[in-house]
Amino acid sequence: MKPVHEEISDLLSDEEEDRFSSPLEARKKAMDFLARREYGQTELIRKLADKGFDRDVAEHAVTQLTADGLQSDQRFADSFAQSRINQGKGPVRIRLDLGQRGIPDSIIEMSLEEADPDWYALAREQRIKKFGEAAPSDFKEKARQLRFLQYRGFKQDHIQSAFGPESAPLGA
Repeated sequence: MKPVHEEISDLLSDEEEDRFSSPLEARKKAMDFLARREYGQTELIRKLADKGFDRDVAEHAVTQLTADGLQSDQRFADSFAQSRINQGKGPVRIRLDLGQRGIPDSIIEMSLEEADPDWYALAREQRIKKFGEAAPSDFKEKARQLRFLQYRGFKQDHIQSAFGPESAPLGA
């Protein structure tokens, strides 16, 4: 005869295994995640799998949530893009971040079009916020500011306009 604590642990481990293969439990956990913030499908499936759910069960649960309208890659991409724009990030960086989260290119493009920020003004705003109103005094300083804006994810024409019309490339 087994000691009582071994019998209890046997029962608990079986219950725990069943929990992670249950589509209902996976759906509940996914809804817990979605209650806090939006997630893309790929990211939500990965998060459920990281919590111990079978990959197939996680995929099924997320697919069902998408069909029910509770999860949407478009909604996630829209809110993500807007939050990154509010942080002063450019289109290149936003595309990269959304792509890494498994969002399809067509949805990324649609989200950026709908957000429709003035990338030129945003790049200028970020440069001024970080480095001040004055134009860079030498090539080394301008290169430093260019790298900052590139890291932020702005395209070359956005970056050039951030230095104003009076700012011709140094050495020209």
